[in-house]
Amino acid sequence: MSKRVFLKIAYDGTNYCGWQIQINGITVEEIINRELSALLKEDIAVIGASRTDSGVHAIANVAVFDTETKIPAEKISFALNQRLPEDIRIRESYEVEADFHPRYCNSIKTYEYKIFNCRFPMPTERLYSHFVYMPLDTEKMKQAAGYILGEHDFKSFCSARTQIENTVRTVYSLDITKTGDMIHIIISGNGFLYNMVRIIVGTLMKVGLGVYPPEHVKEIIAARDRNAAGPKAPACGLTLVGIEYEEEKKVG
Repeated sequence: MSKRVFLKIAYDGTNYCGWQIQINGITVEEIINRELSALLKEDIAVIGASRTDSGVHAIANVAVFDTETKIPAEKISFALNQRLPEDIRIRESYEVEADFHPRYCNSIKTYEYKIFNCRFPMPTERLYSHFVYMPLDTEKMKQAAGYILGEHDFKSFCSARTQIENTVRTVYSLDITKTGDMIHIIISGNGFLYNMVRIIVGTLMKVGLGVYPPEHVKEIIAARDRNAAGPKAPACGLTLVGIEYEEEKKVG
């Protein structure tokens, strides 16, 4: 009898061309499919919750798959981690209802973007933060962040090559803190458009550098034009840190 298994997945995205399978490079989804298929001796294709871009990291991405295996769902994480490369780990596995879909169930997604703001870069931070040597005014960035909160049409903060028609999203929280030389930007919402978080961060950096006043973010949102917003921040600073589902998922 088939069952649907839920995976919570962490990975260092440095060496991967993102989550989703593609022809031009190796991806996290490809590796997991390959190793699950070998482990369970079935043709497995996982369904992921978030298609993170090339170089983006995750500590709590989500995927599900269907299997006929008799291996208990909670044991699959242990067995699969024996096969995966060191930069991909399954943090948890368990059975969920057969109709649970990680992309279509209501959820809150949370990302963190880290900026190392110092005169010189730090080698140990280079893979997991974006280095900016010019001082950033975090107070102005916080003011600008206030205009992003709530439900808006975020077309200005979406990559121009996206095919999606509905660009309205809700941002529940956007917190900016600084610890030592590291700026942490944590954003939660009901979903994010292609490159949306990185474009928001790039726009906030323009505010922090004094290029835009904080209130200019209102005009950027109203423009509904990608050219009105700031640049896309580099992938290395971005980590998917959490996906919370509104309804209970576990079976049993």
